Amino acid sequence: MTSSATTPDDRTPHRVPVVDEAAVAALRADLAAFTVDAVEALLGPVASAALQRGEPTPALRATAGPDVPPVATLVRAFLLGEVVTRADLDRALPTAGAAGALALGLVARADDVHEREAAALGRDGRESAPSDAAPPASAHGSSRPEGLRPLVDLRPWTAVDGADETTWWVASDLGELATGGPLGTDHVLGIGGASVTLAAATVPTRLDRVLDLGTGCGVQALHASRHARHVTATDVSDRALAFAAFNLALAGLDPSRVDLRRGSLLEPVAGEVFDLVVSNPPFVITPRMPDVPVYEYRDGGRAGDSLVEELVTGVGSVLAPGGVAQLLANWEVHGQADWTERIGAWVDASGLDAWVVQRELLDPAQYAETWIRDAGTTAAADRIAWRSLYGAWLDDLASRDVTAIGFGIVTLRRPSAADEHRPRLRRLEELTNALPGPVGPAVAAGLAAQDWLAARDDEAFVAEHLVVAPDVTEERHLVPGESDPRVVLLRQGGGFGRAVQVGTAVAGLVGACDGELSVGTLVGALGALLDRSAEDVAREVLPTARGLVADGFLLPA
Repeated sequence: MTSSATTPDDRTPHRVPVVDEAAVAALRADLAAFTVDAVEALLGPVASAALQRGEPTPALRATAGPDVPPVATLVRAFLLGEVVTRADLDRALPTAGAAGALALGLVARADDVHEREAAALGRDGRESAPSDAAPPASAHGSSRPEGLRPLVDLRPWTAVDGADETTWWVASDLGELATGGPLGTDHVLGIGGASVTLAAATVPTRLDRVLDLGTGCGVQALHASRHARHVTATDVSDRALAFAAFNLALAGLDPSRVDLRRGSLLEPVAGEVFDLVVSNPPFVITPRMPDVPVYEYRDGGRAGDSLVEELVTGVGSVLAPGGVAQLLANWEVHGQADWTERIGAWVDASGLDAWVVQRELLDPAQYAETWIRDAGTTAAADRIAWRSLYGAWLDDLASRDVTAIGFGIVTLRRPSAADEHRPRLRRLEELTNALPGPVGPAVAAGLAAQDWLAARDDEAFVAEHLVVAPDVTEERHLVPGESDPRVVLLRQGGGFGRAVQVGTAVAGLVGACDGELSVGTLVGALGALLDRSAEDVAREVLPTARGLVADGFLLPA
């Protein structure tokens, strides 16, 4: 194993931003124009898409030149990791200025940068120094503009809740796109796919106390602050907590509303209860071998998936009655077992209501490739390190007969006192389709629908009046020349974007659900229309109709 794979964090000590109330307030005022929309407008669709793929060249070109707006300096420095001039940063941050950015630990003087980086201080964006570039420094002084290099990634992030939008600026460690090498093992991750997925899945309910377990740079704590009176955020990493403190301060949150604590899993909050627990825990299944680096932001330091098992089975101890826990997780699939067996055993052991949505199922090779690349090691850059890490992953998974690894969203709920004796919800499903939007409202509605259904047997259900959800459409597929459809699909435009194939009777029932007539009356009318007994139609349509209520296709009137 090469040193680049085993000690990627030995190159330069990592710094963290400083929380200074006055300087942070000045920075917040300056960043008002540094929004998601402004960045996308500056870069354009081509450069934005390339940057999403990890290719910065189009973005570098889009932010170069004498006529670009000041926001281009912020993009070059904090999104692309480029050296910028002090004068340009002063223009981009007119209140805080470059001095404020230096004091907050966001940038450092680039006195020791490579000559290639120094040449990049020119405004044309090319990698080599053009003829009109600033002259190099001399031993006794310099006519070159003072260069500042970024120490952090700092980017805008917009949270959407209905019509309400909030923009924050989230600081984290620079990624491999900016550093050009593997991540440090104490790397503090910024806004990534996992944090976005969890935020989109979180139930948007007004609450008293929320726990963000494994807060990292504080993304989930920021989201929770929109709905909770008080947020407790924990992490094992001092560096992560320092970034979280900075980001919460930059958001302008009242410090009395957020409590940051250091510790592992539930230890920092033992004996307390919360209305909501959200967690993007270190769920990655990493080989426990000396030559495999352990990254604080993703690796829990446990063998296999035991950390996630401990969290799923133990989180109920900190949930208030009616409280919900939502977390992202990986789970192993052993041998020929179904993916539901292992995670299903955990949720059974928790004693809680459980709803698991598997979003992805990877084989061991795919899993190894995903997480080796995630830390910045590639076969092209270091083939020896790549093959060594790849082999370690495959050996570790094979030692437990792991044939696949599942990834998904786990929602757990402690029943309220009134529901303590009812059967527990146990719903494990696989949904790999692209989601049309945030699913948090759909999760909340789904839990409420399960409670509504649990309180109604079939006799009570047929007395109810139902309406079709406003995002539901019907698709009919016919063979040319035939009058009757071969396939009828009900499709959701929101929520989990489900598509359900139904028969003629169920389609007829759904089409008639306008809230005017009870389900029982509609079943009787369908029986007469189809020349079948009402009992026969009820046996066919009622189980499906209950499922459509559970999935949000049908709503109580």
